[in-house]
Amino acid sequence: MITVNPDGKIMVRRCLVTLRPFRLFVLGIGFFSLCFLMTSLGSQFSARRPGDSPFTIRTEVLGGPESRGVLRKMSDLLELMVKRMDTLARLENGSELHRAAGDGHFAVDRFPPGAGLMERIQAIAQNVSDIAVKVDQILRHSLLLHSKVSEGRRDQCEAPSDPKFPDCSGKVEWMRARWTSDPCYAFFGVDGTECSFLTYLSEVEWFCPPLPWRNQTAAQMAPKPLPKVQAVFRSNLSHLLELMGSGKESLIFMKKRTKRLTAQWALAAQRLARKLGSVWRDQKQILVHIGFLTEESGDVFSPRVLKGGPLGEMVQWADILATLYVLGHGLRITVSLKELQSNLGVPPGRGNCPLAMPLPFDLIYTDYHGLQQMKQHMGLSFKQYRCRIRVIDTFGTEPAYNHEEYATLHGYRTNWGYWNLHPRQFMTMFPHTPDNSFMGFVSEELNETEKQLIKGGKASNMAVVYGKEASIWKGKEKFLGILNKYMEIHGTVYYESQRPPEVPAFVKNHGLLPQPEFQQLLRKAKLFIGFGFPYEGPAPLEAIANGCVFLQSRFSPPHSSLNHEFFRGKPTSREVFSQHPYAENFIGKPHVWTVDYNNSEEFEAAIKAIMRTQDFCAAPGPAPLGARAPPSPFVLAPNATHLEWAQNASLAPGAWPPAHSLRAWLATAGRACTDACLDHGLICEPSFFPFLNSQDAFQKLQVPCDSTESEMNHLYPAFAQPGRECFLQKEPLLFSCAGASAKYHRLCPCRDFRKGQVALCRDCL
Repeated sequence: MITVNPDGKIMVRRCLVTLRPFRLFVLGIGFFSLCFLMTSLGSQFSARRPGDSPFTIRTEVLGGPESRGVLRKMSDLLELMVKRMDTLARLENGSELHRAAGDGHFAVDRFPPGAGLMERIQAIAQNVSDIAVKVDQILRHSLLLHSKVSEGRRDQCEAPSDPKFPDCSGKVEWMRARWTSDPCYAFFGVDGTECSFLTYLSEVEWFCPPLPWRNQTAAQMAPKPLPKVQAVFRSNLSHLLELMGSGKESLIFMKKRTKRLTAQWALAAQRLARKLGSVWRDQKQILVHIGFLTEESGDVFSPRVLKGGPLGEMVQWADILATLYVLGHGLRITVSLKELQSNLGVPPGRGNCPLAMPLPFDLIYTDYHGLQQMKQHMGLSFKQYRCRIRVIDTFGTEPAYNHEEYATLHGYRTNWGYWNLHPRQFMTMFPHTPDNSFMGFVSEELNETEKQLIKGGKASNMAVVYGKEASIWKGKEKFLGILNKYMEIHGTVYYESQRPPEVPAFVKNHGLLPQPEFQQLLRKAKLFIGFGFPYEGPAPLEAIANGCVFLQSRFSPPHSSLNHEFFRGKPTSREVFSQHPYAENFIGKPHVWTVDYNNSEEFEAAIKAIMRTQDFCAAPGPAPLGARAPPSPFVLAPNATHLEWAQNASLAPGAWPPAHSLRAWLATAGRACTDACLDHGLICEPSFFPFLNSQDAFQKLQVPCDSTESEMNHLYPAFAQPGRECFLQKEPLLFSCAGASAKYHRLCPCRDFRKGQVALCRDCL
């Protein structure tokens, strides 16, 4: 620094202050150059495999002309930057020189610092240029090495012609053209080479045979199964409430229901524990993915929870979670697509690849939305693990709609069907069709003290309407007027500020009530009346359990996918003859009355009859259906009308329902097995179909079969009167209690049942 006079000092200091931002600018130039170099070359590096370091350079694809082109551009850019920086430095020093001369001073030794700075700039540029040259040398060496390796393996990386792997060549062709369409392929090590294609198709997927030069030890080593753990009953549900999460009104509703029923869950666990004693039960790891609550599916339910929307699905899901937890199983609960992907081990990408790890769950409970999400993101693993899936399906899926090929050929394909699952993997809220499993839900159990309190507190002339949304009340003024002559009518219709105009003035509307308060309202009421919608919800059974009579509308003609928008597209041909067919068929009078609301006289007569009935409390609740039983012999009944289980035949151990409950009837033409069995006071039992799927069954029923064919048809086994042809079922997945045709007399497997416990035969316990 020159210290000739104070002004000189100031002048030198100004020079240093001026150059400090310039130094920062130079440092930025160096950092930018390095980042640009790495970014430009990054696209030439192949995708990392799982476990690779972020800085691992794979030599298979390095050394192309693109890399050297990038280096040439880098060199030109560096030269241009040096020239511009030199010009800027000259201008900066020149401007300072003129200012000093104007003041009558001249600082001779100001230039050496500027000159030194330029040397440093040039040194940085030279270093970066040297790095680029060395990288270019590495790239050239890598290209040479890659060409030698590729030459050595060329014969070993050709798609083999192996009859055991007929799709291998086609899959390799597809990979050549489309491997960049999904990042998941790069995640598994695919880099565009033939060897990577074959490695992926033989070790990640299974379309090609293993490569002989690959180390097969790691690929063939399956993870050891975890040791079996005994499932222990749980009575404290605090951890379950934590697992259910929060943030959605639907989850809050489910948690409130579970918490309210905690004491009853604990009591149920104690009872079952005493009954089973020391029986060992394996603890299963279970993923529960509630797809309809995910944002990706729209989650239309959560915003409507506080506005009177349907709650039946959430009631069932809350009870499923509580059941699995109380039984002692390990649970993981997801309500978002991101959580689902994380728990399944979905690799990054668009869902075309299998899972990155073996499925860690024994069972997956989901719904149709979740099923679609899993199919989109699990790749081939969906087919591999689909036997572990259980679909909570409110209205059921019949076999004709479930079998993809058959549904497509015969016009049964819908937006919700064609999954090729076993029909028993679909689990319904009510036993719509015995082809599916009956999951059900929980109806509160009242003790004797509570029953007596309800009987004493019943109002003989109080009715509660089943319908929380104002739209359900529209057009119901006529029969509401009739009901108002005999009873005080209460409603629980949602509204924000003003009374809904659809609700008549003589109705006492409580607004949307919390579940405990709604239960108290039912315990006071004599009648719970439905308006035809919603279909088959849990509320009527809860009302019956609280001592109400349920009055509902009969549909004429019956509602189905052919004539009603609500059922259109659903994978079922079922005809619904009332708002709640289960309550009508399996509970009935005096608890359930089904009348034609369009017939004023019939409706009013039903009201009068209900007014005369005594108070009562009942809590019907179904039990799960069993699994398919093995084939066993049967005989013609003494009256020669149907087949029965032979008394001298041995029963297969573990068969459920017990085979001795079998009653096989030949239905009249045009009748479904569901209806044919009900005609005889029985229900259809699809697990018995394999017993009847034989020529012997037709012969013992004395059916004149001139010919017998085995084909795929959801109506078989059956007898066709014209031509006297008998048909057997070729595809077990198509055994179906539903479905009818005027051409066929269906051979139907029926069984008896306990009133109010349709899942159990009379001698099942």
